[in-house]
Amino acid sequence: MTNPMPDHMRTILMNRVPEVTLAFWVIKILSTTTGETFADYLNVDLGLGLSITTWVMGGLLLTALAAQFATRRYTSGIYWTVVVLISIVGTLLTDNLTDVLGVPLWVSTLIFSVVLAVTFGIWFAREHTLSIHTIFTRRRESFYWIAVLFTFALGTAAGDLISEGIGVGYVFGTVLFAALIGVIVIARFAFRLNVVFCFWAAYILTRPLGASIGDLLSQRPSDGGLGLGTTVTSLVFLVIIVAVAVYLGVKTSAQRREALAPGRSPQVVAAP
Repeated sequence: MTNPMPDHMRTILMNRVPEVTLAFWVIKILSTTTGETFADYLNVDLGLGLSITTWVMGGLLLTALAAQFATRRYTSGIYWTVVVLISIVGTLLTDNLTDVLGVPLWVSTLIFSVVLAVTFGIWFAREHTLSIHTIFTRRRESFYWIAVLFTFALGTAAGDLISEGIGVGYVFGTVLFAALIGVIVIARFAFRLNVVFCFWAAYILTRPLGASIGDLLSQRPSDGGLGLGTTVTSLVFLVIIVAVAVYLGVKTSAQRREALAPGRSPQVVAAP
């Protein structure tokens, strides 16, 4: 007689995105910081310019997404590579609107808010859920990555609007967005606010939080930063990202071995 598989074990085996743990949020914030600083490094420090940087990073993102969709389940290294690249491309989307097309930051914020809301609306209408614990099919994963891209673009626009457009500075921006995430955490655990809403609200806010941290560390003191530079900041955070991603990969592999241990009967659902 086989033992029924717990829901969390079934999710570990079948889901195409990682569990939402503290490590997930740490690496998410670090990836957003890297997206901000690395985009600036390529664009300004290396002198590639926005157009070339956008094409290069867009091509790398498409390659990483192809590898992600080719996998049968969540693979730590590939997944987090996509997240880092999509954070850079999301930043570049907003930068192109602002610096090339001259679109005001408040307009970019509004545009990406509407586009993200439409994405969520279509996703829910087709799948009847926005939960990332049920990313079992290619179609759901497609909605997921589209939503993630627009959260990065929206977070960049909103973060730049508050930190630079309004002129409150990087320190205040970091404290503000950290406090807003804290409010969401309290609302979730103290007042039992909907878990899916809280996840996506926090996910959006980690982008401007990461961007504010990146700018605070990398920008010159005369501009309100600590002067570490984009190169040092990017390298330090990339090293930490790799370390945490390896940890998550090892942890997931151990959980899968446990789920597939003799006596269990996993229900495998093919991803169309």
